[in-house]
Amino acid sequence: MSATRIRLLLADVDGTLVTQDKVLTAGAVEAVRRLHDAGVLFAVTSGRPPRGMAMLVRPLGLRTPIAAFNGGLLVDPDMQVIEQRVIPQDLVVPIADLLRSYGLDVWSYRGADWYVPDPAGPHVAREAWTVKFQPKVMARIGDVTDNVAKLVGVSDDHDAVSKAWSAAHDQFGDHVTAAASQPYYLDVTHPDANKGRVARYLARRYRLSAMEIATIGDMPNDVLMFAHSGLSIAMGNADPQVKRAARRITGTNDNEGFAKAVERFILTSAPRLS
Repeated sequence: MSATRIRLLLADVDGTLVTQDKVLTAGAVEAVRRLHDAGVLFAVTSGRPPRGMAMLVRPLGLRTPIAAFNGGLLVDPDMQVIEQRVIPQDLVVPIADLLRSYGLDVWSYRGADWYVPDPAGPHVAREAWTVKFQPKVMARIGDVTDNVAKLVGVSDDHDAVSKAWSAAHDQFGDHVTAAASQPYYLDVTHPDANKGRVARYLARRYRLSAMEIATIGDMPNDVLMFAHSGLSIAMGNADPQVKRAARRITGTNDNEGFAKAVERFILTSAPRLS
């Protein structure tokens, strides 16, 4: 069987492309430039809203669709909507109630807006710094149930997040996708809004086989895209189950793990899978 060349790299953002301090390093920028020079497409997917990835477009020279909300909203590099998948309106309140029953704060993302119950709540300030815009305060989740692209359960009790994930999967799994994007974030999106679907969408758009796609990430929601790529790479800081699911492991995001993966696995003969 002949070797297959990697023609597209799909990367997670937080914990992968940027450092723990949310910095896009010069090494990462150079790695993407080298991908472009080698004729390898580069795309990003994240639980972030589109506005939270706008700062990546110019330094990385992004040309491919950007998959926000784990694929719930696809936009072009000019932030024009290509397509979106939203949570069924009648499920927004029941899902929020379930997450709150485990002690999680619940955020809502609708269109370009981000809603929180308490601007001083856990991780709100950090998230606002990361995505570069401020949330709106909602009096109750029932006021913002239409066109919700993502609900997020937030808690520093990681065990509670895990239990909430299991309960959401059991109760609503036929109607939504629930996956942890960070140990303290549980993302709930439309069932077709997941990173596996993003990989499949890009394969169709660019007429690629799964074997021509590489994926790189650090959290359990990234495993969904690993299954639709010929080469899956886990960050050195990745969750243990992510490392078990990946074909390769690189360095941490604070030690240029993304750039090292591009050099070692994409730009050399290593990823030419037989």
